[in-house]
Amino acid sequence: MSAPAGMPAEPIAAVTSNISCRKTAAQALAVVRDGVITGEGPTTKGRIHFSRALDADDAAWCARILTATAVEHQPVSRAEAEALFEINDAASERSDDGLFDDLFAKAVVHHAASASGLPVPSRTVALSPDTAIESWAPTRAVGVDTEVLEWIASQMRGRRRSNHTLMRLVATIVGAATLQLTHIPNVFDIGM
Repeated sequence: MSAPAGMPAEPIAAVTSNISCRKTAAQALAVVRDGVITGEGPTTKGRIHFSRALDADDAAWCARILTATAVEHQPVSRAEAEALFEINDAASERSDDGLFDDLFAKAVVHHAASASGLPVPSRTVALSPDTAIESWAPTRAVGVDTEVLEWIASQMRGRRRSNHTLMRLVATIVGAATLQLTHIPNVFDIGM
């Protein structure tokens, strides 16, 4: 991914050159979060950036970090997903035309599916704005780890800003899981 319009190459190298694993990618996302909160830092250099605002350049930073060469073929980690939840919460103003929301939903679902042992495409495919999340995300609860679903639900509970794409996918998966769980009492009745 090339530099966003008006963004100097030096800050990009300073933040992305240190990405060697998913842990350092999560740390780089924390730098973006801090820039969103304060309006200052390496991710805001060379442009006007207000505190608590998220713009297209911030979304591009997140995409660049999440698809860095060192991590592009690994699933999104929980730490990276948590950093995205923090960025989502930090931004009270949005001027990114939905780019972050799309990336956010795809990254969280990528984590949930992979943590459940389900196959996921590479990050460059899954997180691309040109790839529909429905083309690869699980739409049934079969194989989705309930602990991961509980984690997502706990992250979404009480948040100021909700992501409608993520909520829709989780509701579909959780709804299917709930239907499957209704048959469990019958299993217990058999054993008694």
